[in-house]
Amino acid sequence: MQLSSSGLSSPGPDRRTLLRGMGGAVALGAGIPLLSACGGSGTASDPKTVTVGSNSSDAVPKKAFAEIYAAFTKQSGIKVDVNTKDHNTFQEQINSYLQGTPDDVFTWFAGYRMQFFAAKKLATPIDDVWAKIGGNFPDAMKKLSKGEDGKYYFVPLYTYPWALFYRKSVFQQHGYEVPTTWDQLVALCKQMKKDGLVPIAFGDKDAWPAMGTFDQINFRTNGYDFHVDLMAGKASWTDAKVKAVFDHWSEILPYHQEGAVGRTWQDAAQTLVSKKAGMYLLGTFVGQQFTNKADLDDLDFIAFPEINSEFGQDTVEAPTDGFMLSKSPNNDTGAAKLLEYLGSPEAEQIYLKADSSVVAASSKADTSSYTPLQKKAYEMISGAKSLTQFMDRDSRPDFTSTVMQPALQNFVRNPKNVDSILSSIERQKKTIFASA
Repeated sequence: MQLSSSGLSSPGPDRRTLLRGMGGAVALGAGIPLLSACGGSGTASDPKTVTVGSNSSDAVPKKAFAEIYAAFTKQSGIKVDVNTKDHNTFQEQINSYLQGTPDDVFTWFAGYRMQFFAAKKLATPIDDVWAKIGGNFPDAMKKLSKGEDGKYYFVPLYTYPWALFYRKSVFQQHGYEVPTTWDQLVALCKQMKKDGLVPIAFGDKDAWPAMGTFDQINFRTNGYDFHVDLMAGKASWTDAKVKAVFDHWSEILPYHQEGAVGRTWQDAAQTLVSKKAGMYLLGTFVGQQFTNKADLDDLDFIAFPEINSEFGQDTVEAPTDGFMLSKSPNNDTGAAKLLEYLGSPEAEQIYLKADSSVVAASSKADTSSYTPLQKKAYEMISGAKSLTQFMDRDSRPDFTSTVMQPALQNFVRNPKNVDSILSSIERQKKTIFASA
C-alpha cells in the first residue's frame, strides 16, 4: 500500500511493480536517476549523523517521518539525513542500491522481501536492537521480522489488515447476519443477489486485488504453513490443495461484480459507497473512498469466514512496513539507536497522528485516538496467530508479477480453464525459482 499525498492509502500498480534486479533477472530502466546513498560512495562516517534511504515520497508519510526523525534528534543529538526517492524508483533499483553504497538505514517491507535481502547478505542482523524493543511487539510481528537464519533484520512501524467490508445499514435494512463460515458466506451471497445487490464488489484492472482473494481462500483452506511453502516455490501449484482453493473461489465467483478485469479497485469501492454492493474484500485503505463521514461511520468489516475448522480464522493478511539496517553502515552505533527509537511506542504515535489509515505494529502504542475501524483493525492483527503479507510480498516479485497476476486474471475471465492455468503456473514457477 503506497501512501498518497492525501494522507490516505493509494495502493496501485506502482506498489505492485516488479522489483527489478531481484536475483539479477531484470536490468535497471534506462534514463532513471540511479538510487544512491545520501553522501555517495566513500563518504566519511559522521558519528553524529545517520543516513536513511526512504521510499516515502508522498507528502503525508514524508512529513510524518520527518517529525519522527526530528524527535529522535532532539532526544539523542544524532542528526538524520534522509534520502527520499520516488516510491517506484526505490523499489525498482533497490537491489543495485543495496549492493553499492547504501544509506545506513532503509525503508522496506516485512516477510519474504526482507528475508530475500537478508539471505543475500545485503542487510545486517539487528538482534541487539530487538533485545531492547522486543517487549513492544506481539509474537506475530516478531516472526515477520526474522530472516531465514532466525536472526532479526527488520523493525516494523505500521500495518493494516485485509478483511471483508460491508455497510452496517445495508445489513440492518435487509436483516443480514455476518457470515463466519464459508456456507454462511455462500448463502448470504445468494440472498444478496436475490435482493438486487452485487454480493461482492470486485475490481482487478491493476491485477493485484485478485491475489488478495486467493490468499484469503488459500490460508483459510490450507493454513498458514502451506501458504508460506506455496509462495516460496516449495509446494506445487498442481497440488490438490491448490485446486481446492480455486474450487471454492469458483463457487463464489458468480457473485463477484462482473467485468472485474476492466475495473479499478476504487471504482469497485464506489459500489459499496453507493450501497449497490453488499460486501468488498480489500485492505482497510478502502475507507479512503468514503469521503462522507456518515458513510465512513457506517463502514464495518469482518475477518474472512472460516473454511477449514483446523485453521479457523487464525491467519490475517496484514502487509507491514518498516526499516532495515544496510550491510555496512557508516554509523552503525547511531543507526542502532535510530532503529531502537523507530521500534518505540513514541515513534508509532508520531506517525499515527499524521496517518489514520494504518495501525501501529507495536502492541504498546497508545490506541486511545484510534477510530472504531482502526481499533478493530488493531484487535484483528494483534489477536492473529499468524500474519501474512500479501502474495507479492510473500513470494518472488518476478513470479507474482509476470506469472500470477495474468494467471489470476485469466481465471477470473475463464474459471473453467483452471487446470491448464495451474499447470502453466507450475511450469513457469519451476523456471523462475530455479534461477534464484
